[in-house]
Amino acid sequence: MNSAPTHKPRPMIDLLVSIVIPAFVLMKLSGEDDLGASGGLIVALSFPLGWGLFELIKYRKFNFIALLGLANVLLTGGIGLLELDTKWLAIKEAAIPAAIGIAVLVSTFTSSPLVKALLFNPTVMDVEKINQRLQMRNSMEAFESRLMKATYLVAGSFAFSATMNFILAKWIVTSPAGTPEFNEQLGQLTLYSYPMIALPSTIMMMGVFYYLWRTIHDLTGLKLEEVLANSSSK
Repeated sequence: MNSAPTHKPRPMIDLLVSIVIPAFVLMKLSGEDDLGASGGLIVALSFPLGWGLFELIKYRKFNFIALLGLANVLLTGGIGLLELDTKWLAIKEAAIPAAIGIAVLVSTFTSSPLVKALLFNPTVMDVEKINQRLQMRNSMEAFESRLMKATYLVAGSFAFSATMNFILAKWIVTSPAGTPEFNEQLGQLTLYSYPMIALPSTIMMMGVFYYLWRTIHDLTGLKLEEVLANSSSK
């Protein structure tokens, strides 16, 4: 049985297919003389939907975030095509990051909080070396406490995204669903959400990673290059 090809991040292609092209179609090709409101919405949503399905099928890997992205596209399409009240768009925009934030909080009641599963794992850090040093210094309890704090910080970043998503959607999308104006405003929302929400959230996540690394450094004395995975084999 052939193994799935290795997934390599392609942020520029992701940005182009998921944000730039759909926004262009919604804003410029949704008029009655072009694709029309429904046609423009379907074409715009087909890009991130098709790309997401392609990634899932090609790499055969369950990806919770990717599945949420696909759900996001389908819900947006449903709201537009069924011509629902635009309040549902604002609720939908807030619901997905809120769901992730809740999942992060719920993970604190398990043996592996999300931050630990995502960042403090053998593919990212030399977990064995770090644990040995923590045990030598009797710092395991302090480390677990700070790891829990990092998990709360991640949940807070998603709460920020949910709040900003709701405010931005209510502010920008005011036209009835099923109209060219709705599509144009949806395109604007897609474009504005990246610099106003995605970038600040990314900065917050980078801050959490830095906090986690500083925690490891303070409690173990190890340098960054010493805690990264595979550093010992270099």
